[in-house]
Amino acid sequence: MSYLDDARHFEFDETPFHLGFLPTEQSNELTRFLDKEFAASTSDGIRNLQKVDRNVLAMTGRIFASPEFAALCDCITATVKSGNKVVFSGCGATGRLSILLESMWRTGCPEYADQVKSIMTGGDYALVKSVESFEDYAVFGARQVQEMQMVPGDLLVAITEGGETSSVLGTVREFTSYGGKAFLLFNNPAHLLREHLKRCKEAIDNPAVTVLDLSCGPMALAGSTRMQATTSEQIVASAALEIAAGRLYGREAKNDFAADFAKVLENLESDATVAKLAEQIDFEADIYRKNGRVTYFADLYMLDLFTDTTERSPTFMLPGFRRIDDDTMPEPWAFVRNPLLPAADAMKRALGNREMRCLNWQPSDYIAMQVPDSIVNNPPKITAADLAKIPVGNEELPSRYATGNDAAVLFYYGQAPEDLKNAAAKEAENFSCFKVMDAFCGELPATRLNIFERIAVKLQWNTISTGTMVCLGRVTGNWMSFVAISNKKLIDRAIRLISELGNVDYHTACVELFRTIAEPSGIPAVQQTLARIKGEK
Repeated sequence: MSYLDDARHFEFDETPFHLGFLPTEQSNELTRFLDKEFAASTSDGIRNLQKVDRNVLAMTGRIFASPEFAALCDCITATVKSGNKVVFSGCGATGRLSILLESMWRTGCPEYADQVKSIMTGGDYALVKSVESFEDYAVFGARQVQEMQMVPGDLLVAITEGGETSSVLGTVREFTSYGGKAFLLFNNPAHLLREHLKRCKEAIDNPAVTVLDLSCGPMALAGSTRMQATTSEQIVASAALEIAAGRLYGREAKNDFAADFAKVLENLESDATVAKLAEQIDFEADIYRKNGRVTYFADLYMLDLFTDTTERSPTFMLPGFRRIDDDTMPEPWAFVRNPLLPAADAMKRALGNREMRCLNWQPSDYIAMQVPDSIVNNPPKITAADLAKIPVGNEELPSRYATGNDAAVLFYYGQAPEDLKNAAAKEAENFSCFKVMDAFCGELPATRLNIFERIAVKLQWNTISTGTMVCLGRVTGNWMSFVAISNKKLIDRAIRLISELGNVDYHTACVELFRTIAEPSGIPAVQQTLARIKGEK
């Protein structure tokens, strides 16, 4: 097939993955000139990013007062009380959120630790390295429900930022076919999803499914649902867990969650916090301009840092985490390690003191699931053994300080334990510089699951990673112009980006992108396509 055939196929036969009608895929007017804001000053760019988080706050007031949220809290409580399990499922950012929610519960509610679990599309391996193509297959989500051994008395809480991720909807279809009950959280208007996408209509109309529509408008960075969409899902899902935990322990949470979230935003918007965030962004951008690398050291917040650093790879086309036995892939720009523990123990601690839950699928399994030969013939390496080879502990790793311009950054919240500070300082002796970075936020509302600390950390790191990439020219306007095109949704997003920035129609952008894919040059596909279009005009 020629690239024209491929382009024609995508334009006319892959319409279920054309998602430009969804608000989460559109450009936000508030940040349309985000690149120019950061060029003026890093602090101006940060404040521009933060404006969009206020849309999440407006949503929380509506959702926390809704009967659907009350039902979610009641069902989580009843499920745990009955001895059954609550399972969160997600893909990409929401998959990592599902793992985080499980870890928070395990840490805060040890007596009920094993009754909240997570399904991440691609398994736990996808926590540290994206398995992007898996999201296109509902059958993968169904298979993971089967392997979780879910029964009708369990509860599924499925989370998908756009509301349309096939693998997540596959978990819903599979579990409800057993007679199970599910909640579905997403960030686009339900009527739009129902009207345009058959797979969404099926889930939304399912009588066993309760929908929580968390719509809060376009993302600060167009299509980057790791930002406001996942923030809204994190605050809603973690608040429901907090309420359930309080009931189980006989001390029901008295928080006004919307008001408490407003306090978090106010603290992050303070002059002192913005100045510290700007300092960190400028610091990291300078390291990368010198071709250096950044290694973050963390303990309790290691999982939060995994989430942010892993998502930088497809969002900004950066090298992902690599296995210790892989000398072919480039070294990641940013990496996360626990200086206190070897890799296996560090991963177990990050997961809430549980074993890794990875996929051990063989070619025969993929054949049985009737997926394309490209996956059958080259199955991804996503087993527990593969995840164990990611050196996230205190093993000697000279590659992290080999350039002579590499930085070590210790991250913590509140008072860092002496053993953590000493271990990080010792590891940092080989680096060109060492920076201690505390969470930039004032006093936060107290909860059993520390939900507002985790929200604050997420928002800070979203700002730091996004701001750094804007400063390095990997964002044009408010579009991810270096985005990887590793699944059908991202191909569609790239086409729409090229259409808007190149001032051409969707058809032309589609043809030109597939031409680039067929004639690779080593330049990121979107950048190469835009350069050719603008040069030809």
